[in-house]
Amino acid sequence: MDEVTTKNVTLTREAEGVYVARNPDGAEIRFGYNVEGALSAVDLLLVAIAGCSATDLDMMTSRRAEPTKFEANVTAEKVGGSAPAILRDIDVAFDVAFPEGADGDKARARVAAALKAAEEKTCTVSRTVAHGAEVTLREA
Repeated sequence: MDEVTTKNVTLTREAEGVYVARNPDGAEIRFGYNVEGALSAVDLLLVAIAGCSATDLDMMTSRRAEPTKFEANVTAEKVGGSAPAILRDIDVAFDVAFPEGADGDKARARVAAALKAAEEKTCTVSRTVAHGAEVTLREA
């Protein structure tokens, strides 16, 4: 039987193209297309994909050894023009390193399995994107 929980964020407009997103715990992020130095909504989607997968990778490897490097680079093609705007060919490349020795070897040995688990099962964000979840935009 599926376990279902409701997730919620609110979005408040500060000015044209300037928004603040908040979760029920009070965490917030300011973003938009008119915010100098801030992430765009598309950037945040890419961050969410990398972040969700990074969490899985971090949990499965750092138990064995603390990483000496842990970075992800996300690329995607934004397609627009006459067709509806979408992202395609989203690629998340993780660059992780661990110290030499037995513990580092154990951590390195878990990287591929952790990324596979994130891609196939545990990363809610990338799984939702890959499965094309329905999105409804409506007036409240």
